[in-house]
Amino acid sequence: MNKTFRKVLKFGLIVGAVVGSIVLLQQLNVEPVKAQIRRLGPWAPLGIFALRSVSIVVPIIPSTIWAIFAGSFLSYPLAVATVVSADIISCTFGFYLAKQYGRGMVEKLVGARFMGKVDEISKKHLENNFFLLSGALMTGAFDFVSYSAGLTTTKWSMFVPALVLGALVSDAPMVAIGANIFQKGSGYLFAGLAILSAFCLAILAGWLQKRGAASAANQTNK
Repeated sequence: MNKTFRKVLKFGLIVGAVVGSIVLLQQLNVEPVKAQIRRLGPWAPLGIFALRSVSIVVPIIPSTIWAIFAGSFLSYPLAVATVVSADIISCTFGFYLAKQYGRGMVEKLVGARFMGKVDEISKKHLENNFFLLSGALMTGAFDFVSYSAGLTTTKWSMFVPALVLGALVSDAPMVAIGANIFQKGSGYLFAGLAILSAFCLAILAGWLQKRGAASAANQTNK
């Protein structure tokens, strides 16, 4: 298969998945969930923070839905701050658990079924390259990446900046989709822009990983 065609196909699938998620979520009745969150009053962001964090620490629970939900319920700046802070804190916690307690603890949290995914990411040698690590943390598997990095020799001084960069760049498009997904009229325009942002994010993540791979190859050849 032609390399360019594979890239186009990959990005097409990403955009298709985002569009499919929008269509699906528009059909869901989120009011009961919103009602429960509203009961928290000023503590509502904390409730969303907790839900997002748990879904990251236990990766088998979908986490993207909470970023979209935060955008639909909170103001955009507050939603981004809530989701980004949840990602940074929970991923840092996952990284710490992997470093401190090793593979046994990670397997208990992700489950034996998904442990292969953690091992697969570990084999990409992210610990030696900031660009590879940053690109991986911008993907939907960022929670697994955090555990994988913790099981390698990745240092805190590399992981934390890569995590912060990944969270800031990747969360904004998902929150933007949630901020407009249940609106009518102009909401579709903003949702379209959010999809475009997600598409650009995929390109950025791919570029970072490509640059990281090239950098690693150059170091090997020296």
